[in-house]
Amino acid sequence: MMLKVTTAADLQTERLELEADAVVVGSGAGGAVMAYELAAAGKRVVVLEAGPYVPSSRFNEKFPDMLELLYEEHGNQANKAGDLLVLQGRCLGGSTVVNGCVAFRVPDFILEKWGREFGLTNLTPESLAPYFDKVERNLSIHTNQPHEINRNSQKLQAGAETLGWSVKPLNRNIRDCALTGHCLSGCKTDRKQSMLVTYLPWASHYGAKIYSDTRVTRILAEQEHGQVNAQANRYGKVQGVEAETIDPLTGRKVADVRVKAPLVVAAAGAVQTPLLFLHSQLGNASGQVGRNFACHPSTMIVAEFAEEIFTWQGAMLGVYVDEFEHPDKGGFVLEGGGAGPVELGMATEPGTGAAYLDFMSRAKHYASCVSLIHDHNVGRVSLVDGQKRIEYAIDERDFPAIKAAFKAAARIYFAAGAERVFLPTGDKWVIESVEQIDAVVDPIENHPFALRMVSYHPQGTMRMGSDPARSVVNPYGESHQVKGLFVSDASLFPTSIIVNPQESVYALSHYIAEHILARAEHYFA
Repeated sequence: MMLKVTTAADLQTERLELEADAVVVGSGAGGAVMAYELAAAGKRVVVLEAGPYVPSSRFNEKFPDMLELLYEEHGNQANKAGDLLVLQGRCLGGSTVVNGCVAFRVPDFILEKWGREFGLTNLTPESLAPYFDKVERNLSIHTNQPHEINRNSQKLQAGAETLGWSVKPLNRNIRDCALTGHCLSGCKTDRKQSMLVTYLPWASHYGAKIYSDTRVTRILAEQEHGQVNAQANRYGKVQGVEAETIDPLTGRKVADVRVKAPLVVAAAGAVQTPLLFLHSQLGNASGQVGRNFACHPSTMIVAEFAEEIFTWQGAMLGVYVDEFEHPDKGGFVLEGGGAGPVELGMATEPGTGAAYLDFMSRAKHYASCVSLIHDHNVGRVSLVDGQKRIEYAIDERDFPAIKAAFKAAARIYFAAGAERVFLPTGDKWVIESVEQIDAVVDPIENHPFALRMVSYHPQGTMRMGSDPARSVVNPYGESHQVKGLFVSDASLFPTSIIVNPQESVYALSHYIAEHILARAEHYFA
C-alpha cells in the first residue's frame, strides 16, 4: 500500500508556507488517530512526521537493518548511563510500525489511581469503554487463538498452569497473522494493523496532508495581552508550528516549513514531545515538562529445554502471566515473547569464543519471556546544551519487582520442565534448579549495568492532571497555559500503566479528539 505523502525528495521549494485547521506533530498511535478524527469531521489537517516514509515493501525482516531504518537514533537511543535502550519508531506510523502488536486497555486500578491522585475523574473504565470498543473494531484487535500461541508461549502457559497462576492469551492488533515472528522489523505483509496501513490512509482519504522527513522545531503561540506573563509563563493561544524538512540520505536541510493553525496536537512520543515544549519555551509553568518519565524497563528471561522450542517461530507474542499484575501482588507481568538467536545471546551472558558457540548451538532449545514492571516515574527527559538527555535509573522501590519477576519466570519454566534458566544480568547468572532460585536471585544488586534492559514503552513526561501546579495538561489533554495546544501520546500518562500502551493511546486520542470537536467553535472560530 502506497500512501500519499510529501517527502523531502518531493519538495521543490526552500520555504513552505501552509495553513490548516489543525497541525499534528507525529504520526504514531496518538497522532494518526487524531489526524483521522479531525479530518473525518471536515477539518483541514496537516501531519508532520520527523521520520521517513518507509512503505512495507522495504521491510526485509532483518532486525539489524530495520533498527537502522525504522528506529530513533537507529536503535541506539539510550539513557544517560547507557544501560537502558529506549526504543521508539522513527518513521511514518511511529512505534506502531515496529511494536509487537500487543493491545491492552488501561487497567481499571490504574484509572482509579489517576482519578484519586491526579483529579482525572473523567477517565473511568465506563467513560473510556466506547473508545476502546471503537479502536478494537477498527484495528482488528482480537484474543490470540490456539494457532497463534507458539511453542515458546506454550511453555510459559504450561508452567503457569502447573503452578496454578493466572495466564491468558494476549490481544493483538493484527489481521490473519502470517506467524513469521518479525513484528519488531515491521510487518512486510501489512497484516499488523499499524497506523501506516490504517488511520493514516484513512486520514489521507479525508484530505489530511501528510509530510515525512519534517521535524517540528518550535510551537508558535500568541502572547497573552501582547506580552509574556513571566510569572505564569502563560500565553494566549497557539498559532502553529515551525519545522525543517531534512533529506534523510544526506542530513541536509531541504526546506523551512511553517504551518499556521489555531490547533496544534503534539503526538511525538514521551521523549520528543517534552523536548519540543522545552525548545519552544511553552507550557512549563509547573516545571513538570519532561519529568515523571517511566518506561516499563523490560528484561528477557531465557530457559533451556531438552526438546526443541524454536522461540523465533510463530507469532512473536502469545500469552502473558498476570498473576502479579497489581502492585499489591508484585507489580509485574510476564509475556511470552520470542526472539532470534542473536537476541537471545544479547539478553544473557553467553561468553565468548567456545562458550558463545556452545550457547548458540543450543539456541533452538531455548524459550524466552519478557518482564514488564509498574515502575515509578523517577526519570526525566531534558535539554542540556541544546541536546537531548534521558535520565533514568531503576528506583530502589522498583528493583524488588524485577527480582520477583526473575523468580516467577524461573519457577514457571522449571514447572514446565526446563533444565536451566539464564538471567538477563550483566554478569553471567544461571539457575540450574528450582531449589537454587532464591540463592541466585537474592544477591543481585541494583547498580548501573547490573541488568540487560530495554524499554519499548516510554511514557509520563507531559503529565495529565486537574492541578496546573502538578501537571502539564488538563484532563482533556490541553495545555493548562496555551489555548489550542494539545498533547495526545503516552507522555500524558500520570503514572506507568504496567502493560503495553498502544491501545490506551489510541483510545485517549479518540477521547481528546471528540472533546475538541464538541467545542469546535472554541478552537476553530
